[in-house]
Amino acid sequence: MKLFAAAVVIASYIANVAAHATFQQMWVNGVDQGSYCVRLPVNNNPVTSVTSNDIACNAGAAASANLCSVKPGDKITVEMHQQPGSRTCTQEAIGGAHYGPLIVYMAAVSNAKTAVGSDAGWFKVSEIGLVSNNPNYYGSQVLNNNCGHYTFTLPAVKPGNYLLRAEVIALHVASSVGGAQFYMSCFQLNVTGSGTGSPSTVKLPGAYGASDPGILYTLWMSSKSYTIPGPSSVYGSTSPTPVTTAYPTTATWNTSLQPTTVPTTPVATAIPAA
Repeated sequence: MKLFAAAVVIASYIANVAAHATFQQMWVNGVDQGSYCVRLPVNNNPVTSVTSNDIACNAGAAASANLCSVKPGDKITVEMHQQPGSRTCTQEAIGGAHYGPLIVYMAAVSNAKTAVGSDAGWFKVSEIGLVSNNPNYYGSQVLNNNCGHYTFTLPAVKPGNYLLRAEVIALHVASSVGGAQFYMSCFQLNVTGSGTGSPSTVKLPGAYGASDPGILYTLWMSSKSYTIPGPSSVYGSTSPTPVTTAYPTTATWNTSLQPTTVPTTPVATAIPAA
């Protein structure tokens, strides 16, 4: 009981830490797209209701006038920071011990510039949850190690317009219903190439329940496993099995070449890998 009480005190303190964040930028094969095709939310506050339409693409997120062009096999990087327009590596992408999984979804739509996220059918393309249980280390911490960058390979989906949804679920006060915090942004894509994939889909809202094991979760109890919310099937890269040794904190993103400004259109050249 003493351990649990201490955990509650810690969680209550952390809940008051201003460490909210937003996915704001994208890279394609190391080429900076900036915020060219993102639907930026009105602020960096989380969504906390899994039944709200905001769970799809965040609150007040206006559609972009642009599409980012991608194809199957491309390395897509989403980038998160705490403050609007920030690209700093001196501050955690999402701070205040906002630990939890990172999940990426896509949805095929007829027109990504006008599509409504809560009407779309979503499928997972990448996820990273509990990567080590000695000590516990989560996907959001890996994101912080890499200056807010998370990279995955675009799967071989059919050509067309898509929404891409990047999300961190912060679990620091998730031990009671409604405590989990969802930080997501949607990006507007035009997928070219000759892919044929058309995975089964879920709805958002609909895919998450307030009492799901990965949403109603006591972060500070050092669980040895974690169930990532949403559909169990992933059309892409699944989260690795947690290792039983300390997770390496060395960045795999080349943080020394991180830009300090956000371009208004995609830049011409890629940055070298770390």
